[in-house]
Amino acid sequence: MLLSASALAVNYGAVEAVRGIDIAVGEGEIVALLGANGAGKSSTLNAIVGLVPSHAKAIDFAGENIVGMPTEHLVRRGLTLTPEGRRVFASLTVEENLLLGGYTLGAKSAAYKDNLAQLFDLFPILKERRGQLAGTLSGGQQQQLAIARSMMSSPKLLLLDEPSLGLAPRILETIFELIARLRRDGVTILLVEQNVAMSLEIADRGYVMASGSIVASGTAAELESSHIVEQAYLGAQA
Repeated sequence: MLLSASALAVNYGAVEAVRGIDIAVGEGEIVALLGANGAGKSSTLNAIVGLVPSHAKAIDFAGENIVGMPTEHLVRRGLTLTPEGRRVFASLTVEENLLLGGYTLGAKSAAYKDNLAQLFDLFPILKERRGQLAGTLSGGQQQQLAIARSMMSSPKLLLLDEPSLGLAPRILETIFELIARLRRDGVTILLVEQNVAMSLEIADRGYVMASGSIVASGTAAELESSHIVEQAYLGAQA
């Protein structure tokens, strides 16, 4: 497995946000992490990349135990997160946002220039608006920028947190098509998403979380045919 976390737990004071879960992502997969608001999905992603304090027996990434490793070191090793809510740098241009995403490569390096060219091919609207302030882009364009910024460092594993959040229905298909294309191009993805149907349409496997625990796992087809996903959404606390 490219990523495996064992007994991963996150506490916020007395609140157990993630309760000792096991999760794994194989190279080349899209794995969906599903569940209602407050189920612990975002806390799981943030714990994996070291943005929140956590406890784990092990978090193995590309054959290395990364428990306690600083986030910036994880980026250099090929692990990146596109956070919930996009969080682009609104006062910087599109290209400046991408430059920050590729800072580990160096702006004058051939790898940076190659990545920028590839991402402009994948996201033509960003090439068209490379000099525009990110804060003036539409929500869908900002989401594309947030994903592209994460991709600038050539990640082995991309963690995507709610990429469809706040987007108009007509934009959702574009975003999910882009995610599926990234996988076809060799990117491994752990996807947190509220849109269950579209997530399972592009995912290989999935986990269902409720109240900080994993309550089901299986192939996308198995989860689509199970009632446990619906039960997790209806029964979990927001």
